Amino acid sequence: MQQLLLRLAINALSLAVAIKLISGITFTGEWWKIILIAVIFGFVNALIKPIVQFFTFPIIIITLGVFTLVINAAMLAITAALSGPLDMGLHISGFWPALGGALVISIVSMLLTALTGLRR
Repeated sequence: MQQLLLRLAINALSLAVAIKLISGITFTGEWWKIILIAVIFGFVNALIKPIVQFFTFPIIIITLGVFTLVINAAMLAITAALSGPLDMGLHISGFWPALGGALVISIVSMLLTALTGLRR
């Protein structure tokens, strides 16, 4: 249970950093809604991302893994699309902000995971 809560906190902090650093990503909700968005992001990454990675595996191999960033951007865009009808306040203005946000989220998440000693 502690690992799940820690993973949720890491996702929420990573999303918050991406919102602050990337100009095309905006958040207009209350602070606690970022936690709900992190839950949605976790579900999207757990359920949809493996399927997309399976079908794009040849592209991932050809690009030496760089295409994974495009997949991460798509997962972030899906999260924003799912949070829209729920009135969560997360908005992404296009592909490039989603790609930048995915890169920031990946780096911050990796750093926080290493700092906390969380294992997958």
